[in-house]
Amino acid sequence: MALLIDGRSVAAELRAQLRSAVERLWHERRIRPGLALLLVGDNPASQVYVRSKAKACQEVGFYSLVEHLPADTSQARVLEYIERWNEREDIHGILVQLPLPRQIDEQEVLLRIDPRKDVDGFHPENVGRLVLGLPGFVPCTPAGILELLRRYVGSLSGKHVVIVGRSAIVGKPLANLLLQKTPQANAIVTVCHTGASDLASFTRQADVLVAAMGVPGAIGAEHVREGAVVIDVGINRIVDPATGKERLVGDVRFEEVEPKASAITPVPGGVGPMTIAMLLWNTYRAATGQVWDGQ
Repeated sequence: MALLIDGRSVAAELRAQLRSAVERLWHERRIRPGLALLLVGDNPASQVYVRSKAKACQEVGFYSLVEHLPADTSQARVLEYIERWNEREDIHGILVQLPLPRQIDEQEVLLRIDPRKDVDGFHPENVGRLVLGLPGFVPCTPAGILELLRRYVGSLSGKHVVIVGRSAIVGKPLANLLLQKTPQANAIVTVCHTGASDLASFTRQADVLVAAMGVPGAIGAEHVREGAVVIDVGINRIVDPATGKERLVGDVRFEEVEPKASAITPVPGGVGPMTIAMLLWNTYRAATGQVWDGQ
């Protein structure tokens, strides 16, 4: 049986550490980390994510501010909020929940966020710093994956990591993280995607296989070599034909892959909780003037 990589317990431990750090920060420097969250429209999944993030802020002692704007909000209005938050000293992190409505240019919005407050790690300056191996803010899901691998797998140096998926949120930044010549990384990285004519020929080479395509059940036993570590990033809502109810599934067919893997993340309860935990840590680092440096 594969070792279950428990993202919930690791995230809870990180939040507990952060609560203590926030208390010290207040007593020593009278700083309380502040996170501003902007939600535009009524996407149900986005509403859940924003509520979860605001609740997590409260749990660790952050100041949080949530603005929920209607779906027909103009781009100019969104940019007004960002400019205001860029100037506020009590706001250390800014998060704009994606996706945005069609009339709003996501790239322009992300460009307007002060890179020092870009706790999602999506600003081109932080992306460039990651590629160059310079300190900066790292996207939260890749940072969470790296933390899980550090705890459950140990050294990745020289190991072959195959990432299926090339998004700017997970696949690309994770590849750049794992390629860094740091104690946590130094891996051999292959990035592939569903356009491969024989995807399994790539994935079966992996010591660590990361599924990040957003395709329910795309990775089965035929894609995984015996003893591989499997990280499932997918969070897909499907209707269960047996019950008619909606449920969450990953990109990996868990019951089929688990017997072959040495360790595997569940969905839910694997990577998902780590994303919010790393968002909180990025915000704390922004409040203290620190950035992630690969250690």
